Amino acid sequence: MPPIAADSTATYAQRIAFVCEIATRLHSYGTTAQRLERAVEVLSERLGLDCDPWSNPTGIILSFSDPTRPLGASDTTRVIRLEPGDNDLHKLSEADRIAEEVANGRMSIAQGHTALRGLDRKPTRRGRVAQVAAFGLASAAVAGLWRLPWLDIATAALIGLVIGVFAQLTEKRPRLQEASDAVSALVAGLLAVLVADFVAPLNLNTVIIASLIVLLPGMTLTNAVNELTSQHLVSGTARFAGAVSTVLKLTIGSMIAVSVARPLGLDPEVRALRPQPDWVEWASLVLAAYAFAVLFKAHRRDYPWVMSAAIAGYLVSRYAGEAWGSGAGIFLSALAITMAGNLFARRARRPGALIRLSGIIMLVPGSTSLRGLMNLVQQTGGESALLGALNIIMALVAGLLFGNLLMPTRRNL
Repeated sequence: MPPIAADSTATYAQRIAFVCEIATRLHSYGTTAQRLERAVEVLSERLGLDCDPWSNPTGIILSFSDPTRPLGASDTTRVIRLEPGDNDLHKLSEADRIAEEVANGRMSIAQGHTALRGLDRKPTRRGRVAQVAAFGLASAAVAGLWRLPWLDIATAALIGLVIGVFAQLTEKRPRLQEASDAVSALVAGLLAVLVADFVAPLNLNTVIIASLIVLLPGMTLTNAVNELTSQHLVSGTARFAGAVSTVLKLTIGSMIAVSVARPLGLDPEVRALRPQPDWVEWASLVLAAYAFAVLFKAHRRDYPWVMSAAIAGYLVSRYAGEAWGSGAGIFLSALAITMAGNLFARRARRPGALIRLSGIIMLVPGSTSLRGLMNLVQQTGGESALLGALNIIMALVAGLLFGNLLMPTRRNL
């Protein structure tokens, strides 16, 4: 698309600053490398800039030039160091809207900067409480989806709340953040062991995994392999390594808690029981969809879209899996969700991530990866679980690739 006079008063430096600001925010809101780079290229072109972006999970390099000036006369490179992004659907939608307004000339670059700065409001106390509650609700809902006994569901919910509080406390403490995953898993394991010893037997490993569900890097693993298949090799490799390190930290924390039980005089009783009726699974599905809408920080007006996508992704996977096998179910679910997200982006002119991210979250292999490593440490056949996680990733990525092929999107987010 040819560049337009988005803001005739904006200087070359101001246009570069705006593109850098948008790129930084897209990265911070959890955008993958291939989508971020393409979005930056399109925005730069519409602002009359040539830009070669390079993104990885911990930074961005943007090389600019002015196509109206001689080659090499206006080259500018920005190197931006960033922390790995976290999913924020509301801010992602707003940043996309602001970029579109500026690119189409309906908003000046100065107004665009002001609007972007308006997204930097600190979370309210109510918002923080909602995030903590969503940790507990997500853990309980996942335990319900797995049809665990009521005590297991209650224990997972309690541990989820504790981890949610801990996450809020460590958010602004970099030293604690480095070990927060391992500490959270340690706390989850110890609380589960205490309940299994003093109250009643639990599905111990499953309760620990359910309570840690929000911390599991299943989406990161999926995005990493997706980036690798899209030839974004550096970003994909770095993201994959980060996901593996997270799983390792969670495994270490969990296994320390389980291993020290006997030296501390604790003897947790373990059982394997899934007694819940069908209605518990369906109620848990709705609660899980709501919890993930809160955790992904979607705007309330988008809750119906986010929750519907999460429920639809789970249902397609479940029923198609019963008919043709779990791998086929996950592939068809990822395919349908990707096409629905791209169609939503076309028709609503909003980020397809609202549908795509929330629809896939119920399918990602984080819990299977953690279970596999825990079983390997306990020498109880973790190879099959890890192979299952690999199969899930391959089915998801295949669904994403073919979904984008069958229903291309005109928008990059």
